[in-house]
Amino acid sequence: MSSPDDPAARQASGQAATRREHDMHEYADGYIQAHHGSIPLWLLAVYVILLLWALYYAYVYWGSLGPGLAQ
Repeated sequence: MSSPDDPAARQASGQAATRREHDMHEYADGYIQAHHGSIPLWLLAVYVILLLWALYYAYVYWGSLGPGLAQ
């Protein structure tokens, strides 16, 4: 473990802070902040589910009037 007085630990934390500041982009005078990061797994799952639903819907209802309209 490193102590708070350790220069290497201070330098590493300083580099991380600098990297965070460098990756941060501000828009609308700082009202909106964006940074480069990873996509959360729950959002990837939502993308996959929506893609599968769209493929199913296109396959089942392609070329017809739509659900409930064909009689």
